[in-house]
Amino acid sequence: MSSRSAGSLLTWLLCLLLASPAPAFEPSGVQVEPLAKSATSWNGTSLPAYPAGQPEVTVLRVRVAPGARLPLHKHPAINAAVMLVGELTVTTEAGRSARFRPGEAIVEVVNQWHYGYNEGPEIAELIVFYAGVQGQPITVDQ
Repeated sequence: MSSRSAGSLLTWLLCLLLASPAPAFEPSGVQVEPLAKSATSWNGTSLPAYPAGQPEVTVLRVRVAPGARLPLHKHPAINAAVMLVGELTVTTEAGRSARFRPGEAIVEVVNQWHYGYNEGPEIAELIVFYAGVQGQPITVDQ
């Protein structure tokens, strides 16, 4: 096989892999799909070091009604979320914003004032995971 035809075959296989909808299940019947792995939040800010103390994980289901806006707040704890339904726009006090849709992961900003707003026609629903420290708040309202 010439290097040109090998290159074409490789290009074709790469396109086929990128276009396939989801990876096949392993023989065990388990499928793992990474949604996020990051050392920075959605706006590019580096995540802080974990504070000292007894770790405490909190998992919340958050629902935001159409047209609702969360108050300006910040999270002292590192947290990430996965959008389940609807859309949510998150805006920092500095004016940076991002819109998140179903299936997307959010690595949230830490210690930065921000708010979420549901400008869509349906409830925005997400699951949020906080990696905090026992006795310390996960959210602080302004």
